[in-house]
Amino acid sequence: MNKKKQQSEQTKKKIAEASTALFIQKGYRATSIEDIVKAAGCSAGNIYYHFKNKEGLFLYLIDEWNLEWEETWLAKEPLYPTTIDKLYGMAEHLALDQLNHPLTRAADEFYNNSEKASDVEERIHEIVKGYLIFNQQLLQKGIDNDELKATNVVGLAMILDSLLLGLSQHARNMNREEMLEAYRLAMDVFLHGIAKESS
Repeated sequence: MNKKKQQSEQTKKKIAEASTALFIQKGYRATSIEDIVKAAGCSAGNIYYHFKNKEGLFLYLIDEWNLEWEETWLAKEPLYPTTIDKLYGMAEHLALDQLNHPLTRAADEFYNNSEKASDVEERIHEIVKGYLIFNQQLLQKGIDNDELKATNVVGLAMILDSLLLGLSQHARNMNREEMLEAYRLAMDVFLHGIAKESS
């Protein structure tokens, strides 16, 4: 990497780190480009050059968070021998990440902000699509291994994502044990349903 590119990457990293601290402290909406400029010690031009705008910067932080989540999950995944074990493991991993990730509150604000540019909406759609593909692949493995019923994997992946997303909203005020219990119950219901077998 040449010197100019190296300096550019360092500036980008500095902006990302400074803005992360601000988003955690003040939230998404209350953090301005001016705040980030001051905290990062760079010009607004640098922010626009690297990230286009505040939304682009926050999407970059979400991408980094997703990568970090995936790396941690891939390291843990071999501990779960079956797809069913993996689903419970993933739910637990999500619950703990949700509980511990400092950007959770700012991310809620960001996603619930109704005024988004079309390219940002498109990027969010891509992120969600990535979650659905992840779920599909996991569920398909379970079908291939004869652990799960052969069914509409695309629909199931969407239901699983909706279940976990909805749960993440309700779990905000839970303690660690309550949250883990709620995520385990969600997996029980997803895998086994709640209707009694007719005799």
